[in-house]
Amino acid sequence: MNPQKWILAVVAIALTAASAGVLIRLKSHQRLGAPGVKTVALPDGRIARVELPERVLDYESKFILPEAIVTNILPRDTSYGQRLYTAPDGFWIQISVVLMGSDRTSLHKPEFCLRGAGWQIDSSEELTVPMTRPHPYDLPVIRKLVTKQVEINGQPTTARGIYVYWFVADHALSGDANGAQRMWWMARNLLTTGVLQRWAYVTCFAVCPPGQEEAAFERMNKFMAAAVPEFQLAAGPAAARPAPVHAAGGF
Repeated sequence: MNPQKWILAVVAIALTAASAGVLIRLKSHQRLGAPGVKTVALPDGRIARVELPERVLDYESKFILPEAIVTNILPRDTSYGQRLYTAPDGFWIQISVVLMGSDRTSLHKPEFCLRGAGWQIDSSEELTVPMTRPHPYDLPVIRKLVTKQVEINGQPTTARGIYVYWFVADHALSGDANGAQRMWWMARNLLTTGVLQRWAYVTCFAVCPPGQEEAAFERMNKFMAAAVPEFQLAAGPAAARPAPVHAAGGF
């Protein structure tokens, strides 16, 4: 090995050792940040339950325990919240929240769950959902349209799913599909404050017949505008909204 390669090798080893030292020091001094969602402590004191509202608009709900296949795979300090909301006409929306503890691997990719449940992902896009509380702002989300063959009354049927998700931490929201924004914020916050942001992965899911996707998504928008402020503590910056237009002579 020539001298130049020796120097490069020594520098690489030194940088690796220095990086390891910094990471060990950060881990030994890091504190876990506050969550961006409402939680209630469970008796074991080790994890919490994300507190979702029992009733939203005219939807009634039931609490759903996380499946064992989920709790057995994700870190033990992960917290959960899940409810199924049903409207009087039978249309349903499921909200699920996965809240990380000290291990960020709680936040898994949605493709893992969707494909595991037999859903085919047809499209994915980043967009925003208009919110009115605690002030007008645009909630950044990712929307995936998915398809699955199901059986209804013994007949094979095509079902379409609308899967909307985003990430929230204390004073932070992210609808970045590749996760780069969230990872950068987490690293920056840890380096500058010693606090590990405690991110939650929020999903909103509904199923509809083919061709009814946009109508179903509009219902989901109205539902989320009412439900999210009831359990989410973080909000985005205030957004300008068009002033209402009044008829001539009106007040």
